[in-house]
Amino acid sequence: MVSSAPFNVLRVAMMVVLFVGAFTVMFLMYFKSLPSSPCHPPPSHWARQSQHSQPQPDAPAVSPEVTGANKSVVLLWFWPGDKQFPLSDCRRLFNIDNCRLTDDRSEYSKARGVVIHHSAISDDLSNIPKTRPRFQRWIWLNMDSPSRTRWIEGLKSLFNLTLTYRKDSDIHVRWKVAARRPTDSPFQFPQKKRTVCWLLDTNELESNKSYLFFKELAKHIKVDLLQKSSDQLKGDGYFSVVGSCKFYLSFESSVHTDYITETFTGPLAAGTVPVVWGPPRRNYEKFAPGTSFIHTEDFPDAAALAKFLQNLDSDLVAYMKYFEWWKFYTLQRPFRDERYEYALAICQACRYVGQKKEYRVVKDLYKWFLE
Repeated sequence: MVSSAPFNVLRVAMMVVLFVGAFTVMFLMYFKSLPSSPCHPPPSHWARQSQHSQPQPDAPAVSPEVTGANKSVVLLWFWPGDKQFPLSDCRRLFNIDNCRLTDDRSEYSKARGVVIHHSAISDDLSNIPKTRPRFQRWIWLNMDSPSRTRWIEGLKSLFNLTLTYRKDSDIHVRWKVAARRPTDSPFQFPQKKRTVCWLLDTNELESNKSYLFFKELAKHIKVDLLQKSSDQLKGDGYFSVVGSCKFYLSFESSVHTDYITETFTGPLAAGTVPVVWGPPRRNYEKFAPGTSFIHTEDFPDAAALAKFLQNLDSDLVAYMKYFEWWKFYTLQRPFRDERYEYALAICQACRYVGQKKEYRVVKDLYKWFLE
């Protein structure tokens, strides 16, 4: 009598194969019917530098293989502060030529990147586009501190890239200290006529959080107040006047991480010693040599700081040590023409889009920036 066991085993095996095959077919049909994955590459982050490391020069701006026919189009939706400059100047000023900037909204549908300035957005979002092509990236431009940034409902996850002064932005905007090259002009030490200077609009004094510290400091040392409206401070005259000061009060309007503005980089480039009030010293040292400036937090009070400045004023050897960094590094002068106030940010955005194709969504813009 022939055993039926082999036939039973064969029958079970065939049923298993048929079941697995049917399940596989059904899964593939379901998977293909799904929409494209909502996951996006994680945000880019700048590498953290140690407290004593020095800033590095920017990477080359131009991608040689990019030609005029395939340059990425970047649309500037608003002119920030209505300060307009020739968009072709990105090449002349920063050697950026791997993208094409435009402010022509008729090119919206083919723009790979759209730069949108935060302060120009209306509260109801009625002045920004209602739809967006899948390939397009919206870039949030904001150079104001969190204290001066208006909350607008509906922006939480609307943007793909961030363009700010923050070091952890996708596109980081900063006039950077770079390694000195043989072709760089040697440092010309400006003639000093004043001891301590501060440039500020007197109408802003009471709203500036550093004003209280200034009032205490002024009790112990003379501070020359320079008026922003002065003709002497227009254009490159700014660097001559500020450079004539031994020390300059680089006081920020508020204290926030990385909020180190041209109030610091301008005087530093002019050839004076900035006395800073703002984020902690270690934050400044991410962007400039620690021996290039004096921080108010290094002193117990304004009187001690004033005494230190007076001693430096009478000790040329000690004072000149604050310029040793110029032997190894250089800093490009920030633009003084108001039309170019946002040129660095706008051109950096264009370069980024021309170089990188990543797409992501900023999941919570306000949590990242305001909190």
